[in-house]
Amino acid sequence: MRRLIDFVITLILWGYFTLGFLVFYMLFYMLAWLFAQDREIAFQRLNHIFYKGFFCLVKVLVPGCSLQVDNKAAEIKSAIIICNHVSFLDPLILISLYARHKTIVKSVFFHIPIFGWVLRTAGYLPAAVNDKFSHLFIEHIEKMEGYLAGGGNFFIFPEGTRSRDGTLGVFSRGAFKIAGFTQAPIKILRITNSDKLFTPGKFLFNTGIRNKITLEFVAAVDPDYQHDPPSAAELETLVRQAMTVKEVK
Repeated sequence: MRRLIDFVITLILWGYFTLGFLVFYMLFYMLAWLFAQDREIAFQRLNHIFYKGFFCLVKVLVPGCSLQVDNKAAEIKSAIIICNHVSFLDPLILISLYARHKTIVKSVFFHIPIFGWVLRTAGYLPAAVNDKFSHLFIEHIEKMEGYLAGGGNFFIFPEGTRSRDGTLGVFSRGAFKIAGFTQAPIKILRITNSDKLFTPGKFLFNTGIRNKITLEFVAAVDPDYQHDPPSAAELETLVRQAMTVKEVK
């Protein structure tokens, strides 16, 4: 019976992603495409609303699960956000938190009809450098400093993939090269227990357990880019040390 309930709730949640998007949200994306003064900002805000709606639905369907967000995390603006990665839900949590946001997405998703159009219009960056959409990465990086100065956040999961045991994996240095290029402050966050709701490699949501997903503010790194600019390797070391200390505690 428990697995049957998990299956039904999973279908409802995935139905929100597919039918909910096409039936209820698609009209708003079309209107934003046609009439918004800044399509990128409009699409980011629509994505923000869409995923807030998803977690509201989770709250109703999975009452034993809660999402606790650190106030310091919620107030972040104009920063490079570095976060650990334990579940498919992690980027959705951050999109639901920040109305102005960008991130890096696997390039394969840019080729999916409609969904890829939303990603491209929202200003998300493709991960691959040898893809037909790879030029978007360079274009958005060149504009990133102004985007961040305008209040936007750029969040990255430097592990690149989800951790299967909760420990930090190997970091890609690209996130820290971007931070150095934009000379933006770095804010470090940590997500816990999202993998208990939706476990990597599983199709079903775990709806019968009591679980508190947390998004914690770990630390801030604000280098002196003008007088003592750190290398990407040095930034990586600072971030990993901060995240490891939090992990141990």
